[in-house]
Amino acid sequence: MNLLTKSKPQGRDIVALQEGVLDYVGFAAYRLEGGEQLPLAAGDKELCVVLLAGHVSVSGEAPGQGAFDWDNIGGRQSVFEEQSPFAIYLPADSQALFTARGPAHVAVCAAPGDRAQGLPARLIRPESMKRSVRGKGANTRYVCDILPDTEVAHSLLVVEVRTPSGHSSSYPPHKHDQDNLPHESFLEETYYHQVNPPQGFVFQRVYTDDRSIDQAMAVENNDLVTVPRGYHPVSVPYGYESYYLNVMAGPKRAWQFHNDPQHSWLMDL
Repeated sequence: MNLLTKSKPQGRDIVALQEGVLDYVGFAAYRLEGGEQLPLAAGDKELCVVLLAGHVSVSGEAPGQGAFDWDNIGGRQSVFEEQSPFAIYLPADSQALFTARGPAHVAVCAAPGDRAQGLPARLIRPESMKRSVRGKGANTRYVCDILPDTEVAHSLLVVEVRTPSGHSSSYPPHKHDQDNLPHESFLEETYYHQVNPPQGFVFQRVYTDDRSIDQAMAVENNDLVTVPRGYHPVSVPYGYESYYLNVMAGPKRAWQFHNDPQHSWLMDL
């Protein structure tokens, strides 16, 4: 299986994970022009729609909640701004219509929902998202928790990460592909990449201990990397800045990872 999905340079549909590639995670990214609409129906999934850039208005309805409406939400014009995004949580069986108020960039993150939970649709505001710094030296990166396991959802975990020029990220290499809590959780994952300036690229490797998966990829702006299992570090060349949006989901909604023991010595530096 090729783990790299190349993006389309023009049109509404930027990139999407092909149906059935992963059991738990779904993903698609869209570019909308002013006035353009994006209808979404959750079905048996739950969705977290991240407004990466621009402004949108959102209207729709959710079971047991009725209609909802959020007008002209947004704040940043680029994922590389020092600002958290707006996001919308949509539970199973809800539907929504997104209308762009000028150019907008939207990511739709999906995972299995639970109709029995009766979760409401909600607006997730930037000020509610925890921002943090991970690593040190050339391993420093900047994290924004959009939908962490401390916030209500059934399956989805969503986080965005900015990595400076010349730095590594998701590093030392770690994995979460064993259902072995509290030591490690099984979570599939996707990486939706942005690069600044956009003509750049980053490197990502996905590999398992037995090397049954071992792919090293040159990833360009708007490309998508699929991580069904295994370690998945990212390296950013000098002169370019990296952004990626992570979507994770699995049988249990908990993020517990395991570092590659060959590289765990890096934690002592």
